[in-house]
Amino acid sequence: MAELGEKPPDSAVVADGYLLPLRDGIADVTFSSNVLEHVADPETFLSELARVTRPGGLIYVSFTNWLSPWGGHEWAPWHYFGAERARARYLRRTGRPAKHTLGENLFAVHIGSTLRQVRARDDVTVVSARSRYWPFLAETVVKAPGIREFATWNLLLILRRCPT
Repeated sequence: MAELGEKPPDSAVVADGYLLPLRDGIADVTFSSNVLEHVADPETFLSELARVTRPGGLIYVSFTNWLSPWGGHEWAPWHYFGAERARARYLRRTGRPAKHTLGENLFAVHIGSTLRQVRARDDVTVVSARSRYWPFLAETVVKAPGIREFATWNLLLILRRCPT
């Protein structure tokens, strides 16, 4: 809430991403940018996006995957040497504690497991899975297991809500 400022815009809906205060199938498009790595249960979060998206509608989800150079957020790339070590380094260098803590408000989300989860669902189909920041080879790098976890940085999933 602190990041929204003293008072969010009047049109803002401030809600729990697991329990959106919206009717089923109300949205033509749902959009989530860099949230998935901040929820403990990404599959339930995605289910809620699918629930509020109308059949045939689109769901855009992008996230920073853990093994990318920015996976540790403000303490990256030192997260490769362990989250606690990276947080301690951040504190030493900046004099203030890191905003993120692994397992509390930052989670190790991976491309391979996320793709397997969404492909196994019966309520969405994958329209596109691509690197958000690489304009060339955007879909190709995501098809390369292992490499994609490091080279993609931020995955963009475009899902279509299946008819009910």
